[in-house]
Amino acid sequence: MPQDLSLRVLPEVAADPSLLHHAVVKQMGVEPNTVASVVVRKRSVDARQRIPYMQLQVRVFTAGEEQLIETHHLPAYPDVHDRPSAVVIGAGPAGLFAALQLLELGVKPIVLERGKDVQGRRRDLKAINVHHQVNPESNYCFGEGGAGTYSDGKLYTRSKKRGDVQRILSRLVAFGASDDILVEAHPHIGTNKLPKIIERMRETLLAQGAEVHFGAKVVDFDLEKGQIQAVCLEGGQKILTKAVLLATGHSARDMFTLLHAKGIAIEVKPFALGVRAEHPQALIDRIQYKCIDRGEFLPPAPYSVVKQIEGRGVYSFCMCPGGVIAPCATAQEEVVTNGWSPSKRDQSTANSGIVVELHEEDFLAFAEQGPLAGMAFQADVERKAWAAAGKTQKIPAQRMLDFVQGKVSEDLPKTSYLPGIVSVDLNDVLPDFIAKALRKAFVAFDQSMPGYLTNEAILHAPESRTSSPVRIPRDPLTFQHTEVVGLYPCGEGAGYAGGIVSAAMDGEKCARKMAQQLGVVLPEGLE
Repeated sequence: MPQDLSLRVLPEVAADPSLLHHAVVKQMGVEPNTVASVVVRKRSVDARQRIPYMQLQVRVFTAGEEQLIETHHLPAYPDVHDRPSAVVIGAGPAGLFAALQLLELGVKPIVLERGKDVQGRRRDLKAINVHHQVNPESNYCFGEGGAGTYSDGKLYTRSKKRGDVQRILSRLVAFGASDDILVEAHPHIGTNKLPKIIERMRETLLAQGAEVHFGAKVVDFDLEKGQIQAVCLEGGQKILTKAVLLATGHSARDMFTLLHAKGIAIEVKPFALGVRAEHPQALIDRIQYKCIDRGEFLPPAPYSVVKQIEGRGVYSFCMCPGGVIAPCATAQEEVVTNGWSPSKRDQSTANSGIVVELHEEDFLAFAEQGPLAGMAFQADVERKAWAAAGKTQKIPAQRMLDFVQGKVSEDLPKTSYLPGIVSVDLNDVLPDFIAKALRKAFVAFDQSMPGYLTNEAILHAPESRTSSPVRIPRDPLTFQHTEVVGLYPCGEGAGYAGGIVSAAMDGEKCARKMAQQLGVVLPEGLE
């Protein structure tokens, strides 16, 4: 029988199959020719001590044992041209994985995406970066693949109780992702590779009879006695349906506004807001790995920090080693930041959101907005930052130490944020309580990571789209809206996920509940 081992080895050993073989042989206390092969199943960096090590979980095959190559296949999706249909609004991870799950169960998904396909989105992203022009329907947040497609593709999740993480990762590998995502402790596909994977998902749906429509913005719902009857598209088209999965993402403010206007229950959901901090990657490497040069065998160092500051959590969010800061506005008169990394994480800077936990009482100035109060608070900060930076997609920025000391930065280095930055005192841009919490947090972070608080780091404001400012309530058993039959709120935008993997898992679960309501008997293992 193959044997599973845990090993703690130097990075150069983990990177060299022959050295790794020797380490396994030594730990097992056997002759070298006894071990036929070693397969790494999990890999992480342990940088807690002075010398960084790689922590490995390996499977060892001895001589005479057959090494079974693990393959990842897609299901035998049925043809659904003539099957009963269901509408999926949104082609982000929740919507796409929901559509694929419906397809697997023999239901015809009709996917409606307000934005463009992955290739068409590229032109609109260039327009933001170069010409400061925001297409409100096609941008970093809206379009095929959702926000994660062009802002990183990180797959790490702590939401293992929400579903089968390995199933999602395996599906992604079957659609073309590297099988490294099954091994790394913090799996990551990369913005440069995700579009092809998303295209293959769409092609699979279309080949089996599903429909995928781009530029299909939902502007209304027809309801009768609390039951969905149809979705109405911009331009007048109407799709008759009694089953709608709503997966529009955390930035679909017009959808939240529509639901509220129609009297469909939504709720305020607290989120977090702050800045995106960018350091030289070499500086983060020195802090985390405690060495001058990380060398060729260690990956660019990430970091994770969290502190309690006067009753609020202040923490790192969506940390991107070797990454880039992106403009993620969804309307012209706002600025928003996010970060991403290419698959190799080989850029010269590291960036992370540093955000402050918000509470419902923070939105009291917008109380007249009812359940949209958090959204109004979020939008107000984004508009103020846009005005402070000159009413373009340039963004207010300040050196970190200057921010803590209340000084306007006399000069700013070049950053990875392509539209450009403007020197501003962020204490005048951010709400006072957020600025105060951030100032104290940066001092506290420096105690845990000496060297973190430095004027080599640039703060960009705001980091505001950390999660949805609204929750759309659903029944915990049926996953239908608590008041509207046939409406299935799903994913990040509904307040039930946070990131690609958790959104994908929620999409699958919603799709299974929807299929059951349509009369499908779930196969064993999917109940």
